[in-house]
Amino acid sequence: MLQINTSKVSRWDQHGREHVVHVQRTGMQRTIRCGTCGWRKSAQFLPWLKAEEHLAEAHQATVDPTES
Repeated sequence: MLQINTSKVSRWDQHGREHVVHVQRTGMQRTIRCGTCGWRKSAQFLPWLKAEEHLAEAHQATVDPTES
């Protein structure tokens, strides 16, 4: 069975630049890493929410590409 161990959260800032935070899963633990600034954090619960918070606070990147 195929297991997906990585995902990402993408947001754009007001200048149109894309910022991506990668979420990597190892067992129950998740590690989140920002591709823009190198910020890293371990997160067992709600890693995607923490990734969105980092993008909004550190990069002012709030535009979700999945919203119409």
